[in-house]
Amino acid sequence: MSDDIKDIASQLIIAEDFRPEKMTIIPISQRPIFPGMMIPLILTGDIMIDSAQEIMDSPNKIGGVVLIKNQHDGMARSEDLYHVGVAVKIIKITPVDERTVQVMLNAIGRFTLKSVVQNEPIIRWNVENYYEAEFKPTDEMKAYSMAIISSVKDLIKTNSLFQEELKLFLNRFSVEDPGKLSDFVASMTQAESGEIQDILETFDVRHRVKKVLILLKKEIELNKLQKKITQQIEEKISKQQKEFFLREQLKEIKKELGLEKDEKSTEIEKFQEKIEKLKLTEEAAKKIDEEMNKMRLLEPHSAEYGVSRNYLDWLTSLPWGINSEDNYDISKARAILDRDHYGLDDIKDRILEFIATGKMKGNISGSIICFIGPPGVGKTSIGKSVAEALNRKFFRFSLGGMRDEAEIKGHRRTYIGAMPGKIIQSLKTVGVSNPVIMLDEIDKIGASFQGDPASALLEVLDSEQNSAFLDHYMDVRFDLSNILFIATANTMDTIPAPLFDRMEIMKLSGYILEEKVQIAKKYLVNKQLAEHGLKKNMAKIDTSALKKMIDGYAREAGVRSLENNIKKIMRKVTKRFAEGNTEPVCVTEDNLEEFLGKPRFTDESLYDKSIAGVVMGLAWTSMGGTTLYIESTGIHTKVKGFKQTGQLKDVMRESSEIAYTYIQSRARDYGIDEDYFANHYIHLHVPAGATPKDGPSAGITMATSLYSLAKLKQ
Repeated sequence: MSDDIKDIASQLIIAEDFRPEKMTIIPISQRPIFPGMMIPLILTGDIMIDSAQEIMDSPNKIGGVVLIKNQHDGMARSEDLYHVGVAVKIIKITPVDERTVQVMLNAIGRFTLKSVVQNEPIIRWNVENYYEAEFKPTDEMKAYSMAIISSVKDLIKTNSLFQEELKLFLNRFSVEDPGKLSDFVASMTQAESGEIQDILETFDVRHRVKKVLILLKKEIELNKLQKKITQQIEEKISKQQKEFFLREQLKEIKKELGLEKDEKSTEIEKFQEKIEKLKLTEEAAKKIDEEMNKMRLLEPHSAEYGVSRNYLDWLTSLPWGINSEDNYDISKARAILDRDHYGLDDIKDRILEFIATGKMKGNISGSIICFIGPPGVGKTSIGKSVAEALNRKFFRFSLGGMRDEAEIKGHRRTYIGAMPGKIIQSLKTVGVSNPVIMLDEIDKIGASFQGDPASALLEVLDSEQNSAFLDHYMDVRFDLSNILFIATANTMDTIPAPLFDRMEIMKLSGYILEEKVQIAKKYLVNKQLAEHGLKKNMAKIDTSALKKMIDGYAREAGVRSLENNIKKIMRKVTKRFAEGNTEPVCVTEDNLEEFLGKPRFTDESLYDKSIAGVVMGLAWTSMGGTTLYIESTGIHTKVKGFKQTGQLKDVMRESSEIAYTYIQSRARDYGIDEDYFANHYIHLHVPAGATPKDGPSAGITMATSLYSLAKLKQ
């Protein structure tokens, strides 16, 4: 046969291998498929299933499979796919569920995109098919093929997962067919999908074989590194296991020789040592003895052992019979109170009287004090000072927002994660049975379906009952009568009546301007200088500035807002020094606004007190109190009338009407023209209209305003 005839014969295509130039495309997302492979493919979604079914229904059952290049959540389009794919023949479609099928594919050969026929919903391309010609390998190609086979064998030594593939590989391929050999090996590696796609797009067999060989070498190195890491981990685990077994053996040997005890014995001895230091009640001693006997019978690895151990730990950690020695030195207590607080002389006297009574009795048992006052007046800090004056330990917890009774009386031990209530926890923390316990924000205690904590506190704060307080978790009575309870509240209205009745009330009304000035000078300024890293000579706030600050920026009853304003000044001073300023900063009345901005409050100088109908009164506010002006004016009309504005509530509106009626009824007595009200429509206004106002005490002020109007305008 001549050479021309051989070339023609090599270019002929067997009819069954003929592939159409227009194909339906199935996008895949994981790895490309190579010619010569027969694999199952899982397809999900209506469009994918329709594409597969369309190929299956075609005469030759041939379509295209192309790897997605740009992954995203939506359906893939032609621009998201690589341009080189594999023609496949669908052998069988098997439904898995309503939206999933398994398709058995036989990959035939490569193709390249020529043009896009349809992009959605089903992708259809015009393609140029590539038919791999019969390749006669040279010695060089045989050497490359042998190198590939050798590398595959090396890969199996490092990764046993490839053993089955190797058997298939050795049975199907030889050095005489390097194209199929390289395709199969590329599909077998764990390389990235982009690298494998590069092999698929390499049509020249020589270049393809070289690329596959490089890919194999990388795979071998990666597997060697993985094997090394695995070996190191196994060696470490083996070493740890060996050490564990040796330690266990050493424990058993020491136990046999009497040199060491097991965990259970150690725990029991620890509890016995703690018990010897306590003065247990008969009930507590009996309960601990029962629990110790129970613990001796339990295995350390059982769940019940952990529960029993925790319970014993709580029982033996409570300060049974352990008290701190009280200090009844009145002069020392006075010195501590004066050191920590300025003013509040009436409260200090009450506290000193309280300590003096304890000195005469010999104890301060059964005492429950409640400090009531606005925020920032020093309720909590006075409690700390009382504890220090008495030489007692101090523990504070907040009742604000507490809604669960178990927070006070504990959870029953049947629940997972059960623990005692706050009272028992505080006793374990302080380590004595006569501390000072502060119950902060007692007026803000809540209630829910889990119980009412206020009702649970009734037993705690009742001197007749708390000598035998029973916590649900402890299930043993504990004497709380030696504890000095100090509660704090902002208002007494929301404290439940039975709870209120059990406490001795001490009211802290707040500080006047002069007291605030002294508090700022003696405590707040020095404290903030230290907290901001400033020396005393670096910043100074003079008295006039402090007075203006209190009057214009911090009118509340306490000093918290005043301290916040001093902090603001110190931050600005700190910034100046950080920026390179070396001059001391003096805050005066004139430059105060540079540091704090415009004042929040204005004084009564804005009003002309000589105007008829304008009268000053006093009003209660959340910040303690303020002045409140009431303005009245009259409009001459033929019909009399009375109108009130300023968001007055029912009680205050009634007070204004009583004042109006009263002034009318006594007009002759006060020298007022009796026809004035008959010929005038009176309008009474209370400024700050955005603020709701109510209360019975403004009646006299309103009456004075109406009297002033009628007397001076007649």
